[in-house]
Amino acid sequence: MAKRDYYEVLGVEKSASADEIKKTYRKLAVKFHPDKNPGDKSAEDKFKEIGEAYDVLGDEEKRAAYDRHGHAAFQGASAQGAGGFHDPFEVFREVFGGGGGGGGGIFEEFFGGGSRRSSRNGPSRGSDLRYDLEISLEEAAKGTEKSIDLERSVSCEKCSGSGSAKPGGTKTCSTCGGAGQVIATRGFFQVQQPCPDCHGAGQIISNPCPDCRGQGRVEKSTRIKLRIPAGITESARLRSSGNGDNGMRGGPAGDLYVVIHIRRHEIFAREDDDLYCEIPLSFTKAALGGDLVVPTLEGKATVKIPAGTQSSTVFRLRGKGMPRLQSSSKGDLMVRVQVEVPTNLTSDQKEKLKAFSDACGGENEPMAESFFEKAKRFFS
Repeated sequence: MAKRDYYEVLGVEKSASADEIKKTYRKLAVKFHPDKNPGDKSAEDKFKEIGEAYDVLGDEEKRAAYDRHGHAAFQGASAQGAGGFHDPFEVFREVFGGGGGGGGGIFEEFFGGGSRRSSRNGPSRGSDLRYDLEISLEEAAKGTEKSIDLERSVSCEKCSGSGSAKPGGTKTCSTCGGAGQVIATRGFFQVQQPCPDCHGAGQIISNPCPDCRGQGRVEKSTRIKLRIPAGITESARLRSSGNGDNGMRGGPAGDLYVVIHIRRHEIFAREDDDLYCEIPLSFTKAALGGDLVVPTLEGKATVKIPAGTQSSTVFRLRGKGMPRLQSSSKGDLMVRVQVEVPTNLTSDQKEKLKAFSDACGGENEPMAESFFEKAKRFFS
């Protein structure tokens, strides 16, 4: 498949300045980064494509070669101006100020921790993991502790995470001298790339551990306890540090991110820290007034219903909503009453209601009077 024009990939003009190109790349890289789009193959492909485009257009010499020869400038070592491409994650770290293995800079601000790649000449950091957890509204209101089970990479017990079957079975890679990177010369470019022998690890294992096959880690089912704070909201993300995958060959573990989902409640709907519910109100109580018992997350509460209450009237119960995170205050409970019209009346009940209607003589109906006053011109 033919590659798209790099300027088109980044959405910039050919006359764009270096600052404009970098600014556009930063915006797109954050939008399509795999950590922001877990499991989305199209986003990952887009991230790689914009990384390749910026690797060329963000470099003065590569951009000049590309402007003269297009994609042909990078096809084969003998092509004029040929050069290889950096790993898109390496490009991302360099642009966002996280050149080392610990991420840092804007990368840490967006993704909450280390990068997906390790530092050169060192063990690689493990991947971050995501777990979606569903809880009830009551658990979200009161806070709770949950145990979650997940499969994750942990340090191999047989080799203690070294990846070697025997102590001292690891030696420095002679090809890269332990740097994990080699420099290849292509035309007038010098390209740094992972060592082909140690694959960027900087070390060679002569006798790999049979349990982990030299990886230094194995897959294992793990149970993790997690505290859910009171007042947590839908889609909130909790970070459990060090409970992601272990790194390769003794590298540090990534983090576990737990995304909270709150089950739909049969009575209450939530909006921010307030709760809403609809409660039926009898015709007689709406007309005469009285006490109405309503449910709350803490038990029962009583609402005073004034005589003549209309359907859809909302009553506010202060402090009966959801707790606010890291605060002692709470939201409110909004109770909307719906006046219930009696059905299946007996003959005696119908007679009494008719007598009541006749006694009213069309009075005591302010809403109807107001409406028909406005609508007179439609009946003339």
